[in-house]
Amino acid sequence: MYKKNKIALVIPAYNEEKLIIPTLTHVPKTIDRVYVVDDCSTDNMAEVVRGLMKKDKRIRLVSHRRNQGPGGGIITGYKLALKDGYDIAVVIGGDYQMDLVDLPNFLDPLINKEADYTKGNRFIEEATALKFMPAQRLFGNSMLSLLTKIASGYYKIFDTMDGYTGMTKEAIKRVDWRCAWKGYGYPANFLIVFNAFGLKVLDVPRRAIYIKGERQTQIKTLKYIMKVAPMMFRGFFWRLIKKYVMRDFHPLVFFYFMGMLLIPIGIIWGLKILFQAMSGAISGNQVVLVALFLIMGFQSLLFAMFFDMEESK
Repeated sequence: MYKKNKIALVIPAYNEEKLIIPTLTHVPKTIDRVYVVDDCSTDNMAEVVRGLMKKDKRIRLVSHRRNQGPGGGIITGYKLALKDGYDIAVVIGGDYQMDLVDLPNFLDPLINKEADYTKGNRFIEEATALKFMPAQRLFGNSMLSLLTKIASGYYKIFDTMDGYTGMTKEAIKRVDWRCAWKGYGYPANFLIVFNAFGLKVLDVPRRAIYIKGERQTQIKTLKYIMKVAPMMFRGFFWRLIKKYVMRDFHPLVFFYFMGMLLIPIGIIWGLKILFQAMSGAISGNQVVLVALFLIMGFQSLLFAMFFDMEESK
């Protein structure tokens, strides 16, 4: 236990027969239960975990019948931790890139009621992250963090794709997990869903373990962004409707609507005027109207984002 709280560790894993060994052998004694969720691995990982279970009775292997993705593995672990009566569920990957020495950073804010959900931010310790993270991955992380801030409404967080997290049992109960995305991109989607259900999210510092010679990620940055961007776009509108229309009305939806309506009209109309200018005279009144549309559109969008930021504090 940790400060009189029962702690469960959830490890979604797929084809991690090598790195699951150091991941599990470095679990501290403050962890009461370890759920390794095998997402239909095709390697020998399940047998490796079974061998480790004989040495550490805290480990429990849970096998999916079909591949669900890392988000699905986490949801499975959350539900088991809730069912078995654990106070906090911590999530790490099975690739030994998340240092459990940092565990108190995730647990203390939850125990002290400062947050419902804590997530790692490798850039609070900037020197380590910037030195070892590949440039392409760093750029992709920054782009995805920006998109996630807007989609989720949590503007005060960064490193949004980090999967090292902690969550209270009360928060697990509050969320309707049927709304959550199970595949890659789940960290952004989880944040969108958490905002809609009113969870308090806090960034906490954590160090990353970078293993020389081992793969650093299973996904390509550009491909990943292209895959999750439509999900975040849909999630953004889902969150607005869920939080600001269905659960409790807020006028910021009108500001978002006006911004998204006036800006495209202003751009299209402005391009039309630009083409007309190449072949002859243009109307000054139309130019003024286009400028007015764009100014009002951007003002409405910024007001909406500001209100969204304030509501999500």
